[in-house]
Amino acid sequence: MFDFLVIGGGIAGTSAAARLAPHGKTLVLERETSLGYHASGRSAALYESNYGLASTVALSKASNDFFTNADVGLISPRGLLMVAKSDERAEFEVTCAKMDMTEIPRDDAIGMVPILDPETVEFTAYHKAAYDIDTDRMIQFFAKGVRAYDGDVLTGQTVTQITRSEAGWTVTANGTDYSAKMIFNAAGAWVDQIAQLAGITPLGFTPLRRSMARIPAPGGHDISNWPMILDIRETWYAKPDAGKLLVSPAEEDLQEPHDAWADDMVLAEGLARYEENVTEPVTRLESSWAGLRTFSPDRNLVLGPSADDATFFWVAGQGGYGFQSAPAASQLVADLVTGTPSVIDAQTLAALDPQRFK
Repeated sequence: MFDFLVIGGGIAGTSAAARLAPHGKTLVLERETSLGYHASGRSAALYESNYGLASTVALSKASNDFFTNADVGLISPRGLLMVAKSDERAEFEVTCAKMDMTEIPRDDAIGMVPILDPETVEFTAYHKAAYDIDTDRMIQFFAKGVRAYDGDVLTGQTVTQITRSEAGWTVTANGTDYSAKMIFNAAGAWVDQIAQLAGITPLGFTPLRRSMARIPAPGGHDISNWPMILDIRETWYAKPDAGKLLVSPAEEDLQEPHDAWADDMVLAEGLARYEENVTEPVTRLESSWAGLRTFSPDRNLVLGPSADDATFFWVAGQGGYGFQSAPAASQLVADLVTGTPSVIDAQTLAALDPQRFK
């Protein structure tokens, strides 16, 4: 009998399990053969605490101490550079204020990223406190935390049945039954499907595809110290990665839950938008991939017990903000289970509470 059974081995599931493990016997079931295979394994891997809705920002800011103080080397400096065209001044000012970014002279931005096209890019802003996240190391850090309390993390486990029992729940995966007092649904794009298996009302999550292209370093530049570059309207972004440049069309195309792949036309359109802002053309695509960013109906995360059954917890709707919010989100889950007062403010708690969908 497990106290806590977590379905999903991405960053949401592993972090929640690690926070729960000190309070009871914990099991993580992951369908794929490795942790963080889907959305978590295809993340832009940036910690920018001012990015997202107000509730996401609150979680991200509450995660700051973990990222900056954790003696595990999870983050490294990157910086975020925002670019805008001449007709985007009003949006530029609003976004600068919202994300606490500082407007800088365009020439300074070109000094950071020499390929920016001064014929197209008119306004630029910069935020130093944006960091790369070692996403694989972060997932393994939390998985290790589960095992440190004699918890189990099992991969290659397809959940096919969830039933109520006298003691709580019985979850069947690969023909084996696991008994648990509480279930934590952290199944990413599949959270509504897992809920239906358990007889819990689905909340209407939407998996949205986001693609990524890897191209050679533009113009042969050393791009290792370039910041992440974000278009003001988020119609593309670019980020250095291991000597190459990642460029995303930043699309949000509705999908059914599946192992996502990039659409060639969407990539081409996104790369064209990127090329409008730079002086170096894209000459070669080295690789591409896609992931599903899953959102709740109001695009806030969903953290807490189901309205149908308090022993079924939602840990869902990370929507591309999973890594930057995970330290605080997972602590909140554990606090809700143990009855510990949370450091998260009441307004944010209400925005995250599954009861809002009743």
